[in-house]
Amino acid sequence: MRRSAAVLCLPLSLGSTLPLAAQDIEPVADPIEVVLKNGPLLPDEVLRSSALTFPAILESFEREAAARGDQLAADGAFDLMLDAQAYDRVSGFYSGGFAEFKATQPLRPFGAKVFGSYKLSDGDFPIYENIFNTNELGEFKVGALLSLLRDSTIDDRRFALQDTRLAASQARLDVLLVQLNVQYEALQAYWSWVAAGNEIRVYEELLEIAEARAIGLARQVREGALPAIALTENEQNLIRRRSLLAEAQRDFQTAANSLSFYLRDGDGNLFVPTREQLPSAELLSNLPDMNALLADRRRFVLEERPELETLRLAIERAENRVELRRNDLKPRLDFEVELSRDFGPVGDGGPSFDSTDTVVGLTFTVPLQRREARGRLRRAEAELRARQLEQQRIADEISVELDNILTNLDAALRLADLADDEVEQATTMVEAERKRFRLGAGDFFLVNLREERAADAQIRAIRADLIGRLATASYNAATMNLDELGLE
Repeated sequence: MRRSAAVLCLPLSLGSTLPLAAQDIEPVADPIEVVLKNGPLLPDEVLRSSALTFPAILESFEREAAARGDQLAADGAFDLMLDAQAYDRVSGFYSGGFAEFKATQPLRPFGAKVFGSYKLSDGDFPIYENIFNTNELGEFKVGALLSLLRDSTIDDRRFALQDTRLAASQARLDVLLVQLNVQYEALQAYWSWVAAGNEIRVYEELLEIAEARAIGLARQVREGALPAIALTENEQNLIRRRSLLAEAQRDFQTAANSLSFYLRDGDGNLFVPTREQLPSAELLSNLPDMNALLADRRRFVLEERPELETLRLAIERAENRVELRRNDLKPRLDFEVELSRDFGPVGDGGPSFDSTDTVVGLTFTVPLQRREARGRLRRAEAELRARQLEQQRIADEISVELDNILTNLDAALRLADLADDEVEQATTMVEAERKRFRLGAGDFFLVNLREERAADAQIRAIRADLIGRLATASYNAATMNLDELGLE
């Protein structure tokens, strides 16, 4: 296993410049507490902060809640309905009035609905309102309506119910997809911040060496051991190294600002991390082993990716829409049955109301051309085929993407190992050249050159490690390693 990013910042002289107090601080579980205590900031704490407070994730939860609301509204199409009406004549030849209460319950099978009603009338009605008459204790009626052809298996209500259920499932998958993207971006920002901080340490140490050497050179020039041009050459090195440090400090501040996008307090305010919160090497995990990742790759199921699951649900929604449009082409054949009975003494309607009446009926309608229905069906079928092709394309893209991630990660790990070796060799050359220079056999120009090459090797090692970290984060996001992304 490789060393972590902080180890790559090998010292050019005596040792690490990280304060021991910062190395001894234990990581804190709550990201809000971490940023307030100025302790070392670890990736798990950044991931927890972004998972709990990042606006895009919270927004996706609200979209899911909205989809659940649509689902509840679609359920309302099958709510029990209560109707009531009453009227009474206050003047005129006839005195009849009535009140009726009716409850209707839609059912899913056969697009059916059942109903029951109670009606009570009093007074005289004209012959054309004779239907309002009841016996003295009123009339009870029950009935049902069933669709035998069109709307027998699907209709607008049942389609909406199923469609909103699938849409809510898609919204939940969208939450997961947003979480994966946000956590990956948070890791990108974090590791870039760590790398930028490590680069500052390299350039600070490089500058400190030149500043310390300037004191010795000044003494040797005063003593006549060296020409005055040696001071000028060292000053030139100092200016160049100060410029490198200033650029590194700028890059670190930019990386800190980018990381603050994923670090927020309980009120959602951004928090910019400081250099004091850079973690030591001991607190960071190693880069992964390639063999372990390949084993995980074999266990990874492509269909578990939220993009493909979302498309599967989209295809199911499209299939339901096709069925709905095919339903529109069917003729309508409805069957209705009613059973009514009046109770109590015979009322003003006469003995014809004193019986149990059973009524059945059929209603048949069909549009002759049905061009509108055929056009909608063709569109629904085309949308279904488009979704199926999109699913195939996305599946291929994900497979290729994952293979590329593994290839890049393997290359990044090997390059990081080579960068470590380069750092060791460059450090050895620096120490040897310094020793020769102290003994009077070396050259001041070669000493500076060796030091700067060693620093360049450390910077390349830091950046190689960063590439490995980013490739690992990309792999974890692609394979939905929720534990590594702080989503378990």
